[in-house]
Amino acid sequence: MQMLDLLHRWAGGILGLVLALLGLSGALLVHKDAWVWAPGAGDALIRDAAALADAVERMVSGPVHPDSIIFASDSFGLHRLRAGDGAGAYVDQTGTIMAQWDGIWARPELWLFDLHHDLLAGDVGETFIGIVALVGLLFVISGFILWWKLRRTFQVKLWPARMSRPAIIRHHRDLGVVLAPLLFLSCLTGAMLTLRPVADLVLRPLGPASEWRAATAAPRVTGGALAEHPDWHTMLSAARERFPDADFRVLSLPRRPGDLITLRLKQRDEWLPNGRTLVWFDPSDGRIIDARDALTLPPGQQAFMKVYPLHAAKVGGLAYRLLMTLSGLGMAVLGTLAVWTFWFKRPRFPAAGIIP
Repeated sequence: MQMLDLLHRWAGGILGLVLALLGLSGALLVHKDAWVWAPGAGDALIRDAAALADAVERMVSGPVHPDSIIFASDSFGLHRLRAGDGAGAYVDQTGTIMAQWDGIWARPELWLFDLHHDLLAGDVGETFIGIVALVGLLFVISGFILWWKLRRTFQVKLWPARMSRPAIIRHHRDLGVVLAPLLFLSCLTGAMLTLRPVADLVLRPLGPASEWRAATAAPRVTGGALAEHPDWHTMLSAARERFPDADFRVLSLPRRPGDLITLRLKQRDEWLPNGRTLVWFDPSDGRIIDARDALTLPPGQQAFMKVYPLHAAKVGGLAYRLLMTLSGLGMAVLGTLAVWTFWFKRPRFPAAGIIP
């Protein structure tokens, strides 16, 4: 037990601020659609395929030259264009640019997402975040074990009674056990999203990962050259006919010769905010190459599609968003105070300089 306590304290002292940063940024991102502002952000969603096709024509031929378009939703009334090097724009539902930027630093919601996702360090940062999430899981488990022997002293407080080391440790212990289920969920889903082997291991009972990942892989078909004026009306109408109750969510244009046009849709029973129902088109003539219904995908893929909505509070309405906000803020408080007590409030033993 003493060794477990020592490992818990040292790991918290070293990684506490990273967890605090992830918690605080996550709490802000949960409510992103409420605080991101641009003219037209509050507009009602237009679901008409013909109107959207007109807007796509304007967006694709406009000054931004997007790689992909994230369409407006019920919670955010603007389309978002994404181009290379973090450039992009917010566009209203008629196709008029309302805000434009050349890099992520021009929009706080963009760099905040990258900070939370990979610490602004790309693939290396994403892997590191996944490892930190796994350490967070160990914090939850070891913290509960350490709390159990002192459970009779349990007392919930939002903030320590005093900023002394014993008071902070007691607050840390009791608040941690209250938030343990939420923290466990946040860390587990975060690890599954950033570390593929973790997701494969957790979902292994639902089938081999290779099978359920292949269910959403692009068809092995080489597309033609992108037409000078693609027939967006025909493509969106064909997708609407195939999935009449689905919302259009993301349109991805070919990035390399031979790539297909990809359209993601969201059906009513899907949890993912951008859906996982897919339609692929040949860029040269707009004919449908293949389509996948998210509601008929293998159980492993069905389960994995629920990981991000659970992590980012994209289901459950305001009540669940508030719970995940509490998880993020709690992680920020626990991580910050853990670092404070470890480095600035630790007792010293003159005989050997030992840190308990």
